[in-house]
Amino acid sequence: MLRSGTLKELLEHGEDEAPAISAPGRQHLTYRRLKELAATTIVRLNELGIGRQDRVAIVLPNGPEMATAFVSIGCAATTAPLNPNYKADEFEFYLSDLKAKALVVLEKSDSPAVEVAKKLGVTIIELRVPELAAAGAFELSGPISGTAEMPGPAHADDIALILHTSGTTSRPKIVPLSHTNVCTSAGNIGRSLNLTAEDICLNVMPLFHIHGLIAAVLASLRAGASVTCTPGFNALKFFGWLEEAKPSWYTAVPTMHQAILARGERNPDAVTHARLRFARSSSASLPPQVMKSLEVMWNCPVIEAYGMTEASHQMAANPLPPAKRVPGSVGIASGPEVAIMSEDGALLKAGETGEIVIRGDNVTKGYENNPKANAEAFTNGWFRTGDQGVLTDDGYISLTGRLKEIINRGGEKISPREVDEVLMNHPSVEQVVTFALPHDKLGEDVAAAVVLKDGQLATEAELKAFAAKSLAAFKVPRTITLLAEIPKGATGKLQRIGMAEKLGLV
Repeated sequence: MLRSGTLKELLEHGEDEAPAISAPGRQHLTYRRLKELAATTIVRLNELGIGRQDRVAIVLPNGPEMATAFVSIGCAATTAPLNPNYKADEFEFYLSDLKAKALVVLEKSDSPAVEVAKKLGVTIIELRVPELAAAGAFELSGPISGTAEMPGPAHADDIALILHTSGTTSRPKIVPLSHTNVCTSAGNIGRSLNLTAEDICLNVMPLFHIHGLIAAVLASLRAGASVTCTPGFNALKFFGWLEEAKPSWYTAVPTMHQAILARGERNPDAVTHARLRFARSSSASLPPQVMKSLEVMWNCPVIEAYGMTEASHQMAANPLPPAKRVPGSVGIASGPEVAIMSEDGALLKAGETGEIVIRGDNVTKGYENNPKANAEAFTNGWFRTGDQGVLTDDGYISLTGRLKEIINRGGEKISPREVDEVLMNHPSVEQVVTFALPHDKLGEDVAAAVVLKDGQLATEAELKAFAAKSLAAFKVPRTITLLAEIPKGATGKLQRIGMAEKLGLV
């Protein structure tokens, strides 16, 4: 059996002439050419003075070159993909915090990252896409910055990828993930989805985020399958891409699935001819109502998975049929061990609610330069996820909320997800996010932001009355704000923490 302890070894799972990377309107890149690109990139970076464990920030638009740059640069050095939409101040924070040795940008890029890199003395490497090149093919050019201290291909225990946590409540933490971490996770995801060389993934996720990098790109390559890389999520273009790429699956966050669902009726031919074996949802909880409607539309299972950056993405997933899928559950452990822990560090029994903890080869060894965060995050070798949940006797995990997002209303604890799911049952409601609203006497009260379906009407009073039929009085939102669109994070996730401030409610 082929080893895949490093990204370079992971590429050996693909047959040389099989398609590896493609993009709408572009010729595909074969595994042979992707392996050659990786080998060339190792040599080129070494020539420029960059080697193993040197940190290379990547600021590229979503698409095939971002995917191949991540994989190829990762074979030689440590990658740090950054959101290309950051402002100069954000680039300055991340490039400084990462201690980046180099920055990879498109040739003649006007990204503010370029000026910031010059200011910080970070080497700028330009990525050029040759004319009429296959999807993902590129060449690198830049100044020589000394001699590579550790040349050659990366080792399994080298850091392949560095990402920051989202930092909604504190300074973002640096999460280093080794080649062993990311390759293990890619294998776990591929096994949970029964991926084979025949599969085609349509990637609409941003490739500066763990979800797209590992679930779409690396899991596909680990299975010898192919991935079609779009310029990013676009609900208007999604159905055209579906017809062109003929994917067997795609993976997205719930807000993307909801946007796709909303446009499904306008694209009946694309829906009818879709060849999806399954659709996958992760990075936030998928409302059961949305899952049911998606399954009807696509006529295939929707697999909800549970992941986080510190676990190199996936920790658990609902299995494919004929195995049991439980709506509202994130499924069973898929790779790492999963358990439930009390506040004082005791492991709890099935049916008891506590903090979800994990351990396994896909889990980071710890945050960088942050002993306080590591002391809080690790207990007896288990990593504390910060999520509250419960395990059934047969191993199915249900999340009851992020511990930091649980609303504490005068001592009464309320799970925002529970309120979301009740309001989602209202026939006029398209999208909901429930969050904590600061309160001078109770500490926190319940608030919700709601988007109504096109052409539907509902008042705040009507929605409160609807919620009151299913929820105890203290769980009914004190305020419901009707919006055309709910503010989202960079990856399309709805973020409960800070929502009251964003909406000007405090």
